[in-house]
Amino acid sequence: MKHVNVCPTRYVSAPQDIAARIETIRRNPNFRRLASARTRLGLSLATTMATLYFAYILTVALAPGALGTPVLPGAVTTWGILAGVGLLSLGFVLTAIYVAIANRHFDHLTTRLEEEMQ
Repeated sequence: MKHVNVCPTRYVSAPQDIAARIETIRRNPNFRRLASARTRLGLSLATTMATLYFAYILTVALAPGALGTPVLPGAVTTWGILAGVGLLSLGFVLTAIYVAIANRHFDHLTTRLEEEMQ
């Protein structure tokens, strides 16, 4: 039975070649710009979500009456329910913001980086 090489040799690299390629990518200014922008955006959106979430939790712990107050006199819906729904919605909105920015800016930087690395 004849052995068939299913992995083309151009894709097989020595570990040293891979390490050198990774180091080349790390030194690339477009990669640094991309990594920095993604980190800043991710941290700012995560910080926004975490801050508002912990504010909600602290309000529940320290002033439960504030969130237990009905929105309208005699209504069943409280401010706590609205705040909880708002926090859930905020998660979706922040995700949409990240995706929109990533599609607009990060994809462009990624494409430039891929072109330079070929």
